[in-house]
Amino acid sequence: MIKTRTGVVAALGTAALVATLTAPAAFAAPSPTAETAPTLRTSTYSPSASSAEDQAANRQFFEAVMKSALKKQAAKPGIQVVTVRYSTSRAPSFRSQIASSTQIWNSSVSNVKLQESSSGADFEYREGNDSRGSYASTDGRGHGYIFLDYRQNQQYNSTRVTAHETGHVLGLPDHYSGPCSELMSGGGPGTSCTNAYPNAQERSRVNSIWARGIATLKDEGALTKVR
Repeated sequence: MIKTRTGVVAALGTAALVATLTAPAAFAAPSPTAETAPTLRTSTYSPSASSAEDQAANRQFFEAVMKSALKKQAAKPGIQVVTVRYSTSRAPSFRSQIASSTQIWNSSVSNVKLQESSSGADFEYREGNDSRGSYASTDGRGHGYIFLDYRQNQQYNSTRVTAHETGHVLGLPDHYSGPCSELMSGGGPGTSCTNAYPNAQERSRVNSIWARGIATLKDEGALTKVR
């Protein structure tokens, strides 16, 4: 889970969209050194209790990414798919895992697509050492990143870590009690779990979330708010 030190991100213009989301969280594992503290702080990848504050902060990361993506595509009449752009320039060691995660998600859902971009990214991947492990962070203004911790990615299957964290960007919460076949079960099934694919329910949920985002984009009143 992640907590914020900034104000609440502006809503997308539809309370129902936000109400359907529960808290995305983070992978985490011990690491000897830490980079500069992010805008949001995280808790562990292992199962833990989640406060209302954690849930609200986690929703902000997804909301910021969706708002940024919708704003870029607001000038495209008849849009059917939202494209979320990301940068890997600060995570060169994980480009293979990120590419695999992107392929997995793009082949699994239809209302949103991930695309690597050298400019105008909605979020970015970063790498390094951090005692908090891997996490997602945003400045609350549509700019954020996924941090991939070296040691934690050695303990757990790295493609699963990356795909799991990317699932949070797409609006999915953690569900620690789920089986290995459930991507968002995170560390619940243990380090032996290598599944990096969302199950049918997770795929359906992402499609539903982003379909409502497209509807928001097409609605004139909501579109004014997105801008």
